[in-house]
Amino acid sequence: MKLLVTDIGGTFIKFAVMDQDMNLITRGKVATPKKDALALVDVLEKLYHEHSDVEGIAICLPGIIDCENGHVVMGGALRYNDGFDLRDALFERIHVPIYMENDAKCAAMAEAAAGSLADIRDGLVIIFGTMIGGGIIKDGKLWRGRHFSAGEVSFISSDRSERPDRETVWGNRCSALALCRLFAKEKGLEEDSVNGEIVFNAVAAGDQTAIACLDTYTKEIAVQLFNLQTILDPEKIAIGGGISAQPIFIEYIRKHMEAFYAHFPYPITPAQIVQCRFLNDANLYGAFQCFVKNI
Repeated sequence: MKLLVTDIGGTFIKFAVMDQDMNLITRGKVATPKKDALALVDVLEKLYHEHSDVEGIAICLPGIIDCENGHVVMGGALRYNDGFDLRDALFERIHVPIYMENDAKCAAMAEAAAGSLADIRDGLVIIFGTMIGGGIIKDGKLWRGRHFSAGEVSFISSDRSERPDRETVWGNRCSALALCRLFAKEKGLEEDSVNGEIVFNAVAAGDQTAIACLDTYTKEIAVQLFNLQTILDPEKIAIGGGISAQPIFIEYIRKHMEAFYAHFPYPITPAQIVQCRFLNDANLYGAFQCFVKNI
């Protein structure tokens, strides 16, 4: 069996052809359409015709995804997908089995099947990217929730007003981009001139501003991870996304979590903070797993 697996992001669509043993036979990426949902269908159709020896298509994408009906409830970073029946639109053009799932839930599936959560029953995956994705593993299975939104940790808010906005939700305050914004602000730089590589190079060089920004940023992450732990009681919390490839990022999160455990007035069994095994490829491997388990 071979599948075309696609990971639709806000900027690029990563794709791969994978065999039954999850080997990546070929891979690449193309730009994500900015126009509308039908333009996205055009790109997916083109990718299929370029790899038409596959037996099905596994899709992961941002937002709240009704995987049972192939419906995008809310498109996340791709709001043109709001309310769109993506699977049906694609199936009208391509008559092969198609399965679609939220990107962070795919990452959780990959880690539960063969990654950092493979040896546990209850776990949590948090993906730091343009926003923050989450996937919950309960009793060894992916937990989607009644409305397919379980794990949408980006929406966590600590705003006490009656009008919480985009700026106050956790997905904006602590996304991977938030660290860049904080560093740019402290250095008096244009936001567009700063990326993660610049920040972590500065940290490695001993830049005290960069180190202070990383400390502030990871402390706020640790607060919410602690809150999530008190609700879900996971054995492990796996951290993913491109920023997770930086060991010091995980190290700082662990440091702040340990401080919470040490000073919290009630005994809490710590969750182990680990790095996702599959890093930036977790969505591809997880989409494959979702297809195999559900088609």
